[in-house]
Amino acid sequence: MQPLSYVALTGSLGCGFQEASLDRGVERGPAFIGSDSGSTDGGPYYLGSDAWIWADAAYERDLRLGLAGARRAGVPLIIGSCGGGGGDAAVTGYLQMTERIAKAEGWRLKVACVYTEPDRDLLRSKFDDGKLLALPGAPVIDHDTFRADGHIVAMAGTEQIQRALDTGADVVLVGRCADAAIYATIPLAAGFDPANVWNAAKIAECGAAAALNRSGQDSLLCTFDDDGFVLEALDPDVRCTPASVAAHTLYEVSDPYRLIMPSGVLDSSAATYTAVDDRRVRVNGGRWTPSDQYTVKLEGSAPLGWLSSFWGSVRDPLLLLQLPEWCAEVEDRLRTRLKEVASGAFQVQLRTYGGDGTVGRSAVVPHEAVIVLDVVGETQEEASAMARAAYHVALHWPIKGWSGGSMTTFAHPYSAPVVDRGPAYRFTLNHAMVLDEPHEAFRYETHEVGA
Repeated sequence: MQPLSYVALTGSLGCGFQEASLDRGVERGPAFIGSDSGSTDGGPYYLGSDAWIWADAAYERDLRLGLAGARRAGVPLIIGSCGGGGGDAAVTGYLQMTERIAKAEGWRLKVACVYTEPDRDLLRSKFDDGKLLALPGAPVIDHDTFRADGHIVAMAGTEQIQRALDTGADVVLVGRCADAAIYATIPLAAGFDPANVWNAAKIAECGAAAALNRSGQDSLLCTFDDDGFVLEALDPDVRCTPASVAAHTLYEVSDPYRLIMPSGVLDSSAATYTAVDDRRVRVNGGRWTPSDQYTVKLEGSAPLGWLSSFWGSVRDPLLLLQLPEWCAEVEDRLRTRLKEVASGAFQVQLRTYGGDGTVGRSAVVPHEAVIVLDVVGETQEEASAMARAAYHVALHWPIKGWSGGSMTTFAHPYSAPVVDRGPAYRFTLNHAMVLDEPHEAFRYETHEVGA
């Protein structure tokens, strides 16, 4: 088979890359240029609110350069998980951004959009038919889940991207999308070994993050041939090594050897990673097993309320010795105190970073910790009032073993100490949905934009 290359632009559109790296990639004659643009890493806020993760100017800079590079190479640009959460409004927003750029540059572009918010009636029907399968950590769901405000997205795979490419699109904009699908679609259509294709896609999804000595986000070149694929950072001062490439298979997965996609499962346990030279790595091997049913992951996020918070540092060794117990007492007292302040429902949570906020209860007594207290109310005014009441309780709560007058238990960094955080969201779905055919949960549009 003829070799096939592609450029993974950056780990997340809007995070930047070196323009010179993209230029080098274009000179290598890629079959396409791709970039992921979203994640649930930041929690439920971005999906629930439809807010974009990065600044508008950052997105426009990366998209403009990506479009220019794809035009010079004469190949498609594929962007997945528009905006961060991948909601329908973000796909439309990226379409509008593409149109602005195309008009400014005098380009005429065909743009295929894949919208990934399924019809709520379809979701209810799948639920009733037992075709929504709970994934680890999934919340309990019922019909009210599908009536809630916020957004629900289905994670697209290669089949949806291929349908968009079949329109002859210059640009493909996908809502929520499996990162690896961006990079697997065209190599699969070209006939390369699916195990190698998916393994390469998993590694390339974050651009040059698979390199050893990168200093920031940048671009990566992947080249397929009959013996596997070769990965090369497009900054000549950055190196890929067998260890750096293999290590990236650990990223964002619970099992470094298994990658589950809508149409099958990759087992990369037999893959080999060999240095071609001091900058490039060849990878080969693995096994791809097609699934007997087509499933897409569902992610949902709905409003929780309005959030106000305060935080402060703790250095008192007497308090640090009993920090978990002290926090439990404060939380218990707050649930009573806040009922005196709240006019509606509320939630309160106290965590300690440096203590047990990150990984749970530890037997090690910290030398210093930061307490974070969050209050969620039905309005911002309610949440703020409760957080101010909670702040006073926590600031002066007794420490067992302390004798003497009143004490201050933590040092807060701001005045005023309470920060109103705005709307808060919660995940409502973490499920796999069985589809009768790959396109029933998605909507497609094609647009001609620009001069």
